[in-house]
Amino acid sequence: MGFLPSDESERSDAVLFAERLVFGPLLFQGVVSLRRRGVLQKLLRRGGEGATLETLLGELELSRYGLTVLLEAGLAAGVLQVDDEGVYRLARVGLLFERDPMTIANLDFVADVCYRAAAHLDASLDSGEARGLRELSDEENVYQALSTLPEPAKTSWFAFDHFYSDRAFKDLVPRLSARAPKQVLDVGANTGRFACALLAADERVRVTLADLPNQLAVARRELEERGLSARAHFHPIDLLSPELSLPEGFDVIWMSQLLCCFGEEDVLRILRAAARALGPGGELWIVDTFWDRQKQRAAAVTLMGTSLYFTTVANGRGRMYDSATMLRLAQEAGLSVKSVEDSLGLGHSCIVCGSAR
Repeated sequence: MGFLPSDESERSDAVLFAERLVFGPLLFQGVVSLRRRGVLQKLLRRGGEGATLETLLGELELSRYGLTVLLEAGLAAGVLQVDDEGVYRLARVGLLFERDPMTIANLDFVADVCYRAAAHLDASLDSGEARGLRELSDEENVYQALSTLPEPAKTSWFAFDHFYSDRAFKDLVPRLSARAPKQVLDVGANTGRFACALLAADERVRVTLADLPNQLAVARRELEERGLSARAHFHPIDLLSPELSLPEGFDVIWMSQLLCCFGEEDVLRILRAAARALGPGGELWIVDTFWDRQKQRAAAVTLMGTSLYFTTVANGRGRMYDSATMLRLAQEAGLSVKSVEDSLGLGHSCIVCGSAR
């Protein structure tokens, strides 16, 4: 009853990889169901003992047919193993779907935010608009829709975003505090997580949050709930405005996981606005995950895949950039690159720039 015992000897790795890609959408949904219906959790609790189909049928609310096709999907996807006695166990990959927070955050994000939208990829490429967003909202882009996204997409989107950003902030807030800035401008403040982290860590600093009005409302509530709003100011701004200008007089302008949300022309315009706003000694901190600076190939694959989310869901123009492109755009914008530090958080890099004037 072993599963394809001579698979690797009879087929090349390329064919196996190609077929898993071809059936990937179906196998992915099979893995989602295995997790959300509790099959993976049941097998995890049994450890090396495993469980047969009959045992699992007695513990789960699934028909014999339903459980059979899901278990077979798990075998095909490589998340399950079965021995000659019909005992199923979690493969090493399967363990990640129950124990690894990053894999879980990515799975829920793709399943709840990206999956149906992905069918609109060609339409998004042709139009330059995120046509897949219509599966979730009638807003023009996902940033205008965040506060009203339906569940479970809303929860999965924020869990995905915060999973990566929070870990970067843990490394970066102490570095920024060490510079003793008095005034920080947080451009693209989102839900205010960075502002909360910095204000809580440094009682001397004041933070101005700049974002769309609906996002600032979310951030304001977050800071008020934590008792940090007294040292926070809120500056409504549309970063897509052709007349974009940023307020001046800040020691640091902070852009975390922001510029990936825009196409190159918009990134250049935003960086030029930052260059104009920087005063003597002021610094721009660009924090993002660049696929060419990842230590693990899996991280680069994740980032390149995330680019298609920007194409189909976010706004049709953003992508996860390589650092060479971002450094070139910074220089074209009139900025001088002072330093680049990698391996922060979960694969984040921090590019610190000053004005080239």
